[in-house]
Parts: sequence; structure tokens; C-alpha cells
Amino acid sequence: MRYEQAQDLLPQEFKRLYGVKRYTFEVMVEAMRQHNSLKKKDSGNPKLTLEDQVLVALQYWREYRTYFHIAQDWGVSESTICRTVHKVEIVLMRSGRFRLPGKKSLRLGLIPDTIAVDVTESPIERPQRGQKQFYSGKQKRHTFKSQLVIDLSTHQIICMAHGKGRRHDFHLWKASRVQLHPRTKGLGDRGYQGLAKLHANSQTPKKKPRNQQLSVTDKRANRELARLRVVVEHVNRQLKIFRILGERYRNRRRRFGLRCNLIAAFYNFELELAG
Repeated sequence: MRYEQAQDLLPQEFKRLYGVKRYTFEVMVEAMRQHNSLKKKDSGNPKLTLEDQVLVALQYWREYRTYFHIAQDWGVSESTICRTVHKVEIVLMRSGRFRLPGKKSLRLGLIPDTIAVDVTESPIERPQRGQKQFYSGKQKRHTFKSQLVIDLSTHQIICMAHGKGRRHDFHLWKASRVQLHPRTKGLGDRGYQGLAKLHANSQTPKKKPRNQQLSVTDKRANRELARLRVVVEHVNRQLKIFRILGERYRNRRRRFGLRCNLIAAFYNFELELAG
């Protein structure tokens, strides 16, 4: 479906088809247009208009079909689709309109009252080398881990970090070097036992003592913590609407972080519009 046809879609249909709202799409096209205006040389007549280039990238992230199959729909070569997707990703990241606040904002600027941290895993194809490093004992397959830090008051993604499937969630937290303001309360799941040693104002679920049972008070506290942290699961669902994050990742691993951060920035952008 080219841009001329997509204009006839209802707003909810456009969102279902491409994963973003129409206004977000227009901002993306404007970023592409500004990038082209800064070029010193004219690239001639491209096979796809700027609007179609953005739609191609959105279609790839949303449906995650192969370059070959998308190329057949658009009537261009497979390499054209590959170059287009990479170009759109780089331009949007460099435009500055789709970026996460970053971990520095946790100590400077608007300091959040409460944050939740969680890790989601995306399956990948079995690596040819270093398979053990990517094998997740929890998922029983090779994965990439993505750590999300979310402001519970705004549901905004503040920053992300990525690691190999074998790395423990708490080790990924320490490797990301995220530092919270003393006034910020941090909430984590069972994978973040020991977080209180790094940040006193934090809370994780109570573990059942060996050969004993949790008290009624501890069970109630765990349920309340889970109720607060369920926001993270909703955010993960919003991100994995784009199947490139939900299905088995087939591309080069070094580009995974860029795409994950970009899609998270789309989520934040539309969250601000709704607010």
C-alpha cells in the first residue's frame, strides 16, 4: 500500500497497519525531508518517495517480513528495501526527534518519584560462535535482553540497555551503570535481588525462606509491588506490537539496540501526544 492509498485509511486503521499514528508518520517524513534539504548533491529521481520510504521502514518493523517479500509488494529490488530501511533508521535517530531521555535524566532535570526496571527478551537465531553467551536458561533459547527503566507516573521509557541472553538481569543493571537519585524509589522483580545494596530507596519481592512460608504481610507486600510494576508489562506489549522485537530476530545483532531504542522513542512520542 503506497502513500496515496494509505491516505484513505481511517486513523485507527493506519495505526493497526503501521504501528504508529498518522501524526507520528508526518513527523518522520518531515525529518526525512529536512535531511534531504541538507544534501549538497541531488540524488536524482528515487524509486520511492519520502513518504513511501517511511512506509517501507514502518512495514518492515511492524510485520518483519523479509526484504525480498516487501520488495515484491513495492516493485523494487531487495537491496533497495534494505538500503531504504537503514537510511530511515539513521536519519530518524540523527534528527533528535525520536530519542529517549537517557540515564542522565534520572539524576538531572525532572527527577522521577518512582521508577520500575524490568528485562524483556527477544529470541534470536542460534549464533555460529559464542552460543553459550546468548543462551537464556529462563527462555530455553538464544535471546537478546533489553532492560527498560520506566517512570511510573508518566509511563515513559527513560532509558534502555541491552545484553546477551545468558547475562543475569541484575548484572545487566550494574553493567548499564544507571544511577538513581536518592529521592527516586526503584522497583524491581526477583531478578533484581540485591538492588537495595546499590540504591537504598528500592524494593524487590520478598523471597520465601528455605523450608518456611512467607508471612501474610510479605505476601500482601509482594502483591502490591506486582500491581505497581504491571505497567512495565503493558509497555513491553506496546513495543512488541512491532514484530521485529517480538519474533525471532534474523538481522545482524549490532543493529538491534538502535532499532529497539527507536521503537521505544516512537512509544514515548505518542505517549506525549496523548497526554
